[in-house]
Amino acid sequence: MVAFLKSPVGQYLDRHPFVALTLLVFIAVSAVPVGFFLLLVMLTSLAAFVGVVLLEGLVIFVGGFSLLCVLCGLGFVSLAISGTIIVSYVVVSSLVNYWFSPRPLTPNPSGDCQLATKPTASGGRCQE
Repeated sequence: MVAFLKSPVGQYLDRHPFVALTLLVFIAVSAVPVGFFLLLVMLTSLAAFVGVVLLEGLVIFVGGFSLLCVLCGLGFVSLAISGTIIVSYVVVSSLVNYWFSPRPLTPNPSGDCQLATKPTASGGRCQE
């Protein structure tokens, strides 16, 4: 306070008390609007921060949920493809085993076919 009174502004206000009183009243009266303005600035900054955090949280949630849906769909597609491959393998393996399985051979009594054949229910036909 002493430093202020020794400054040129303090000496001017000391010589002019009406100006000093006017300045004091102005500072006291303007404290309320300035306080409200600073409160508004802090609240809007806080609201913007919370809004950004909420918006970012919403974006992350929607992105995560979308990723979960895509991964579940890919999981079902993987299961379907794996099932198709397994069924195809079993069918092809069974067919190959059936086609190329060793069969008991019997001599051909009629001599029509050159290879040995399995006996069939129909009389003269050869079946390999």
